[in-house]
Amino acid sequence: MSTKDKAKNVAEKAKGKVKETAGRTTGDRSMQAEGKGEQVKAGLKQAAEKVKDAAKDATAKKPAAKKR
Repeated sequence: MSTKDKAKNVAEKAKGKVKETAGRTTGDRSMQAEGKGEQVKAGLKQAAEKVKDAAKDATAKKPAAKKR
């Protein structure tokens, strides 16, 4: 995952947390749920990027198959 992607996901997660807190403070359940959804979405993006990076690392480190 690039640094740019990491920063974007962290910012998106923080934005969701702010929105969730604002919704909780004002009693706006819709805003609270929307903020929670944004946090989950950002977390899923982070997880997908980590899986993609792990797969890329695994294929890069895999030794070439020997022919018999």
